[in-house]
Amino acid sequence: MTGRTVRAGATREAILDAAERLFAEHGVYAVSNRQVSEAAGQGNNAAVGYHFGTKTDLVRAVARRHAGPIEDIRVRAVAAAGDSGDVRDWVDCLVRPVTEHLAGLGSPTWYARFCAQVMTDPALHDILLEESLTAPALRQAVDGLNRTLPELPPEVRAERGLMTRTLILHTCAERERALAEGTGTARATWGDAATGLADAIVGMWLAPVTRR
Repeated sequence: MTGRTVRAGATREAILDAAERLFAEHGVYAVSNRQVSEAAGQGNNAAVGYHFGTKTDLVRAVARRHAGPIEDIRVRAVAAAGDSGDVRDWVDCLVRPVTEHLAGLGSPTWYARFCAQVMTDPALHDILLEESLTAPALRQAVDGLNRTLPELPPEVRAERGLMTRTLILHTCAERERALAEGTGTARATWGDAATGLADAIVGMWLAPVTRR
C-alpha cells in the first residue's frame, strides 16, 4: 500500500466522521459539502465530491460503514437463537446488534442520530432501508420473528413492523443524544437499554388487536 493510498484512506475516514457528526446534529440538507470538508480538516472544499461523489453517495457510505459491523453481530445472535419459538429471542436479534454496536463505539456517538435524521427525510430514508433490509442476518431475524408471532391481520403485522423499526431507531437516538449531552438516561448501559427496549417491543407484538 502506497503512502498516497494511505493518505486517501485517512481522508475518506475523516470525511465520514465529520459527515456523520454534522448530519446527526443538524440534518443532512442543513450541512454543506464545504462544511463537511472543513470539519474533516480538508483545505480543498471539493474533497467530499472527489472522494464520494454526491451527498446521497456520502450518506450511503456513512450507513454502509456501520451496516457491516451490525450485521456481523446479528449473524452471531441469529445463530444463537437457532430454531427458537420464543418471540423474545427474535426481538433480541433485532435490538441487541444495534445497541451492542453503539456501545462498542464509545462515547459520544452520532450514528443513531444520523439514522434518525436520514429516516425522516423522504429523499434519503430508502438508503438506510436498502442497506439494512438486504442484510441476510436481518432477514433471518425478521423471518424468525414472523414464525413465532401469533396470528395477526396483515395490516396489523405491517403496522407493528413499522412501529418496531421506529421504536428501535428513535429510542437509540434519544439515548445517544442524552449521553452526548451528559444528561440522565433511564438505563445505565446500552445493554440495559436493550432489555427495556426489547420488553416494550415484545409487549407491542403480543398486545391484543381491537376489532371493530
